[in-house]
Amino acid sequence: MSEAFVVQREIQIAAPPATVFAFLTDPQKIVSWMGLEASTEPLPGGLYFLKGFGSDHARAARGAFREVVPVHRLAYSFGWEGGEEVPPGSSLVEIDLIDKDSGTLLRMVHSGLPNAVQCASHDRGWAHYLGRLALVAAGQDPGPDHGPHHSA
Repeated sequence: MSEAFVVQREIQIAAPPATVFAFLTDPQKIVSWMGLEASTEPLPGGLYFLKGFGSDHARAARGAFREVVPVHRLAYSFGWEGGEEVPPGSSLVEIDLIDKDSGTLLRMVHSGLPNAVQCASHDRGWAHYLGRLALVAAGQDPGPDHGPHHSA
Protein backbone atom coordinates (compact mmCIF):
# COMPACT_ATOMS: atom_id res chain seq x y z
CA MET A 1 0.00 0.00 0.00
CA SER A 2 2.70 2.51 0.93
CA GLU A 3 4.41 1.95 -2.44
CA ALA A 4 1.86 4.35 -3.96
CA PHE A 5 3.88 7.16 -2.35
CA VAL A 6 7.14 7.15 -4.28
CA VAL A 7 9.21 10.02 -5.65
CA GLN A 8 11.05 9.27 -8.88
CA ARG A 9 13.44 11.73 -10.50
CA GLU A 10 15.90 11.59 -13.34
CA ILE A 11 18.49 14.23 -14.21
CA GLN A 12 21.36 14.40 -16.67
CA ILE A 13 24.55 15.78 -15.09
CA ALA A 14 27.51 17.10 -17.10
CA ALA A 15 30.10 15.19 -15.05
CA PRO A 16 31.37 11.59 -14.96
CA PRO A 17 29.74 9.07 -12.56
CA ALA A 18 32.80 9.07 -10.26
CA THR A 19 32.45 12.85 -9.75
CA VAL A 20 28.72 12.63 -9.05
CA PHE A 21 29.28 9.68 -6.69
CA ALA A 22 31.80 11.77 -4.70
CA PHE A 23 29.23 14.58 -4.37
CA LEU A 24 26.77 12.02 -2.94
CA THR A 25 29.14 10.38 -0.43
CA ASP A 26 31.92 12.81 0.60
CA PRO A 27 30.65 15.01 3.49
CA GLN A 28 32.69 18.03 2.36
CA LYS A 29 31.26 17.76 -1.15
CA ILE A 30 27.69 17.08 0.04
CA VAL A 31 27.51 20.40 1.91
CA SER A 32 28.42 22.27 -1.29
CA TRP A 33 24.91 21.52 -2.59
CA MET A 34 22.78 20.36 0.37
CA GLY A 35 22.86 21.01 4.08
CA LEU A 36 25.38 22.69 6.35
CA GLU A 37 26.81 19.63 8.08
CA ALA A 38 27.19 16.06 6.83
CA SER A 39 28.57 12.80 8.13
CA THR A 40 28.67 9.64 6.06
CA GLU A 41 30.08 6.12 6.30
CA PRO A 42 29.40 4.92 2.75
CA LEU A 43 29.39 1.18 3.40
CA PRO A 44 26.49 -1.16 4.18
CA GLY A 45 25.22 -0.35 7.68
CA GLY A 46 27.18 2.93 7.76
CA LEU A 47 25.67 6.19 8.99
CA TYR A 48 24.06 8.84 6.77
CA PHE A 49 23.51 12.17 8.57
CA LEU A 50 22.77 15.60 7.15
CA LYS A 51 21.83 18.76 9.00
CA GLY A 52 20.82 22.28 8.02
CA PHE A 53 18.46 22.48 5.07
CA GLY A 54 17.65 25.77 3.36
CA SER A 55 16.35 28.24 5.93
CA ASP A 56 15.72 25.51 8.53
CA HIS A 57 19.22 25.09 9.92
CA ALA A 58 18.05 22.83 12.78
CA ARG A 59 16.43 20.21 10.54
CA ALA A 60 18.39 16.96 10.31
CA ALA A 61 18.03 13.79 8.24
CA ARG A 62 19.40 10.45 9.34
CA GLY A 63 19.60 6.93 8.00
CA ALA A 64 21.96 4.10 7.15
CA PHE A 65 23.53 2.94 3.92
CA ARG A 66 22.10 -0.36 2.68
CA GLU A 67 23.93 -0.68 -0.62
CA VAL A 68 27.08 1.03 -1.87
CA VAL A 69 28.46 0.19 -5.31
CA PRO A 70 31.18 2.82 -5.94
CA VAL A 71 30.41 5.16 -8.83
CA HIS A 72 27.25 3.21 -9.80
CA ARG A 73 24.67 2.88 -7.00
CA LEU A 74 23.70 4.02 -3.51
CA ALA A 75 20.78 2.98 -1.36
CA TYR A 76 20.16 4.34 2.12
CA SER A 77 17.36 4.56 4.62
CA PHE A 78 16.18 8.10 5.26
CA GLY A 79 14.06 10.10 7.66
CA TRP A 80 13.87 13.27 9.70
CA GLU A 81 15.00 13.55 13.32
CA GLY A 82 11.95 14.45 15.39
CA GLY A 83 9.71 13.72 12.39
CA GLU A 84 6.59 11.74 13.22
CA GLU A 85 5.50 11.08 9.63
CA VAL A 86 8.93 10.23 8.19
CA PRO A 87 11.13 9.26 11.16
CA PRO A 88 14.81 8.31 10.67
CA GLY A 89 15.21 5.14 8.64
CA SER A 90 11.54 4.90 7.64
CA SER A 91 11.96 5.50 3.92
CA LEU A 92 14.46 4.37 1.30
CA VAL A 93 16.46 6.44 -1.20
CA GLU A 94 17.97 4.56 -4.14
CA ILE A 95 20.28 6.34 -6.59
CA ASP A 96 21.69 4.84 -9.78
CA LEU A 97 24.39 6.59 -11.81
CA ILE A 98 24.48 5.66 -15.49
CA ASP A 99 27.33 6.74 -17.79
CA LYS A 100 25.46 8.47 -20.63
CA ASP A 101 26.03 11.22 -23.21
CA SER A 102 29.48 12.20 -21.90
CA GLY A 103 28.02 12.67 -18.45
CA THR A 104 25.88 10.91 -15.87
CA LEU A 105 22.21 10.07 -15.88
CA LEU A 106 21.13 10.05 -12.23
CA ARG A 107 18.02 8.01 -11.46
CA MET A 108 16.60 8.41 -7.98
CA VAL A 109 13.71 6.59 -6.30
CA HIS A 110 12.55 7.61 -2.81
CA SER A 111 10.09 5.00 -1.54
CA GLY A 112 8.28 4.27 1.70
CA LEU A 113 6.78 7.74 2.14
CA PRO A 114 3.59 7.62 4.24
CA ASN A 115 1.17 9.86 2.32
CA ALA A 116 0.58 12.19 -0.64
CA VAL A 117 1.54 15.31 1.34
CA GLN A 118 4.94 13.89 2.29
CA CYS A 119 5.40 12.59 -1.24
CA ALA A 120 4.77 16.05 -2.73
CA SER A 121 7.02 17.71 -0.14
CA HIS A 122 9.91 15.30 -0.80
CA ASP A 123 9.38 15.62 -4.56
CA ARG A 124 9.85 19.42 -4.26
CA GLY A 125 12.92 18.87 -2.09
CA TRP A 126 14.52 16.41 -4.51
CA ALA A 127 13.79 18.66 -7.51
CA HIS A 128 15.54 21.52 -5.71
CA TYR A 129 18.53 19.58 -4.43
CA LEU A 130 19.17 17.47 -7.54
CA GLY A 131 19.23 20.70 -9.55
CA ARG A 132 21.87 22.05 -7.17
CA LEU A 133 23.82 18.77 -7.38
CA ALA A 134 23.84 18.97 -11.20
CA LEU A 135 25.32 22.47 -11.05
CA VAL A 136 28.03 21.77 -8.48
CA ALA A 137 29.08 18.44 -10.02
CA ALA A 138 29.52 20.24 -13.36
CA GLY A 139 31.83 22.76 -11.68
CA GLN A 140 29.32 25.58 -11.24
CA ASP A 141 28.40 27.47 -8.09
CA PRO A 142 24.78 26.76 -7.09
CA GLY A 143 24.81 29.80 -4.74
CA PRO A 144 23.46 29.87 -1.20
CA ASP A 145 20.79 27.30 -0.38
CA HIS A 146 17.48 28.87 0.57
CA GLY A 147 15.71 25.52 0.39
CA PRO A 148 12.92 24.37 -1.87
CA HIS A 149 10.13 26.91 -2.29
CA HIS A 150 7.08 25.73 -0.46
CA SER A 151 3.65 26.73 -1.67
CA ALA A 152 2.18 26.32 1.82
